[in-house]
Amino acid sequence: MLVYWLMFAYFAVGAMTEQPGGARRHHLLLRFGGIAIAALIGFRFEVGADWQPYEYIFAHSENSSFADMPSIADPGYFAVNLLVHWLGVDLWLVNLICGAIFAWGLIRFAELQERPWLAVTVAIPYLVIVVAMGYSRQAVAIGLVMAGLASYLKTGSVLRFAGYVLFAASFHKTGVVALPLIAVANERGRVVNVIITVAVTYLLYTYFLSAQVGRFVTNYIDTRYAAEGAGIRVAMSVVPALLFFARSRQLGFAERERKVWRNLSIAALGFLVLLFALPSSAVVDRFALYAIPLQLVVLSRPRAFFASEGLGTATVVAYAAAVQFTWLTYAHHARFWVPYHFWPFGGGG
Repeated sequence: MLVYWLMFAYFAVGAMTEQPGGARRHHLLLRFGGIAIAALIGFRFEVGADWQPYEYIFAHSENSSFADMPSIADPGYFAVNLLVHWLGVDLWLVNLICGAIFAWGLIRFAELQERPWLAVTVAIPYLVIVVAMGYSRQAVAIGLVMAGLASYLKTGSVLRFAGYVLFAASFHKTGVVALPLIAVANERGRVVNVIITVAVTYLLYTYFLSAQVGRFVTNYIDTRYAAEGAGIRVAMSVVPALLFFARSRQLGFAERERKVWRNLSIAALGFLVLLFALPSSAVVDRFALYAIPLQLVVLSRPRAFFASEGLGTATVVAYAAAVQFTWLTYAHHARFWVPYHFWPFGGGG
């Protein structure tokens, strides 16, 4: 457990000492922290509830070709496994590549915020520890979506964002959900954007999701599979969504940003409704992970909710620490994460 707290402490100290628009040295230290995150994701050993399925994918991809891909894994993740086999390296390199993509997307997205260190601190307890160290494929997809969001907020290019989504969907099909949420926020050429969004979303759905719908329904809907703690995880995005609507002007977003986070806030509230409407909470849980960037954006702007920036920062850091402590100590599946083991020694803390 010590490894997780050391990682949290690194960013929490940075959050407590950073200033909005801080020095370049501070950003270099942030990027070093991103490298550390990638390393901890990559060099973990038997950490995460899905470790065995990923071992299975790695083993079965060794003597496979792309013709076998649909029965093994999504194309992007399958290609990474083939590359690692070709290099003659073990599963740790697959995890390191996935961790590097995720960490790159997270840091790129965080650096766009007023308080990058605080944004990453908010991400550590769940997005980094649970998602990135547990759901390798979807973590890559979320990392790429965050990188795409950073690109869109800088350039306003829907087509460029669609490219990121395409890459994300090649690792986890659910990535397609991000495109319509963001693209409809664009004011320039709205009619053209809607047409492009509908067309690209349809193509992505047809290629990535349509063939899997039957299995998806069987595994999640018909069996009424429930994801433990889904309600809590959805609520973690509902809270910043409500804060956004309550204090949107004080958050200081430019118009393009405001519309993006408005759409994501609506989606977060929609996931709460779907949690009660659908027979399987696991379906909602998986799609709701794409609303997590909203947590990073809203909670890293404590000045919108507190009279004192210092008090607000301390409160957000304390909240993130409480989330991490509660999950590592009381979550049913935490036993798959604790203790942390380094590849390939099996020891850790």
